[in-house]
Amino acid sequence: MSVGGLSSDRIEPDVNAWTRRLVIFLRIMAVVSIAKGLYHWAQVTGFVGGDEEAFENQSMAWQTATIYFAVIELVAAVGLWLATPWGAVVWLTTVVSMAVIELMFPGIYGGSLMVVAFEAVMLAAYLALAWMAARERPP
Repeated sequence: MSVGGLSSDRIEPDVNAWTRRLVIFLRIMAVVSIAKGLYHWAQVTGFVGGDEEAFENQSMAWQTATIYFAVIELVAAVGLWLATPWGAVVWLTTVVSMAVIELMFPGIYGGSLMVVAFEAVMLAAYLALAWMAARERPP
């Protein structure tokens, strides 16, 4: 039995494991962003909701926020899927914007703390994964 044979059977650690996990997370968030963006467009075009909930019958603040999220969520989804730095920045903008609207302007979407909690958990997950992925790369 030779020592050379034993060392070649050793499993090498994956040096980019956290980076790969970050990219998978970004792709999952891209799919979520696509779903959210398409939902907002469905609200604008009238595919969801009844006559009372029609886009034209909503307040100007609701209409403005809905169009904003319909556009920015889809832009963020493209950037997240490609794992580009601007995609993460646009996604972070959507997360913070939604949290601010829910907390500071509850009259627009109802002030759901569940939405804010979901956004906060996703933000914390992103920051943790980005930090661990950055530690993998030497300075």
